[in-house]
Amino acid sequence: MVKPILVKGSEAIALGALAAGCRCYFGYPITPQNEIPELLARELPKRGGVFLQAESELAAANMLLGAASTGVRAMTSSSSPGISLMAEAFSYMAALELPAVVVNVARGGPGLGGIEASQGDYFQATKGAGHGDYHFLVLSPASIQEAYELTARAFDLAEKYRQPVMILTDALLGQMKEPLILRKIKPRKYPKDWALTGAKGRPGRVLRSLFLGPGELRSRNELLQKKYRAMRREVRVESYLLEGAELVVSAFGSLARIVKEAVNLAREKGYPVGFLRPITLFPFPEREFRKLAEAGVRFLVVELNCGQMVEDVRLSICGSTEVRSLPFPPSDLPAPEDIYREIKRCLRSPRR
Repeated sequence: MVKPILVKGSEAIALGALAAGCRCYFGYPITPQNEIPELLARELPKRGGVFLQAESELAAANMLLGAASTGVRAMTSSSSPGISLMAEAFSYMAALELPAVVVNVARGGPGLGGIEASQGDYFQATKGAGHGDYHFLVLSPASIQEAYELTARAFDLAEKYRQPVMILTDALLGQMKEPLILRKIKPRKYPKDWALTGAKGRPGRVLRSLFLGPGELRSRNELLQKKYRAMRREVRVESYLLEGAELVVSAFGSLARIVKEAVNLAREKGYPVGFLRPITLFPFPEREFRKLAEAGVRFLVVELNCGQMVEDVRLSICGSTEVRSLPFPPSDLPAPEDIYREIKRCLRSPRR
């Protein structure tokens, strides 16, 4: 029997990357994710890997691009302002169809903001941090165990779709400690007949993101959009107490733990409330929300920001039912009782 170890969320992410066969890491220090490069600096060389602290986030992201183009499993991590600086390289990687993993342990913003827990990077993560019509595939863990396992899974998904994958978490999950079971991860293998590994004995390969020929750029964008639609098969959600629910409270990431406790409290008091947590933020679980809306369920969306994911919930249900937003801006971490009070306001009275 594997004994659990006590680690921070950021450490669990680094351990998940190692378990998945990550061999290259490029990054630059920024709070609150420094445990990731700290652990990888120690452990990657032992496994024959490469750790490099770049001179800036811009350099780190472009080093990631170069390593990914050779087919090696590679990763970077940062926090909100650093991710913004990396955005140009991410757009290029999407156009080049390069698999890589990007971790954002988000902090408060905009601007330099602060190091408090925040989910204000939802738009940045799900809509494409840089220019052009592109997306990350975005996974959002809610526990240390999930941070480990989703990070490992991210490397497989990146190679499956030749696609940058983001792990979006925040300072709360990144800095808290929980027991972690280091389950054995068996990385999946995918063809890499696109990788730039030297052309000795075979025809050369070209990766490019500049398309100037007639119709070339349109074709490239159509190809990417087809891939994004195919990624819908990877949608993951956590559903809880949905049977008989008249109101479903939705949240993602670390805040979902607090919300789930509030839902338990409301259920104990007789309120017909359930819980739905998107684990994949892109592609968004539109069908799951739409199915509940068609059954007449209303929604309360709780976020550690000024209201971002609520827009995707509203788009998913096309105005067919009520959607309320309960935002908590950075530095305003709610207690379960705060959310419970809003549940009561939404439902007015418990079912008898």
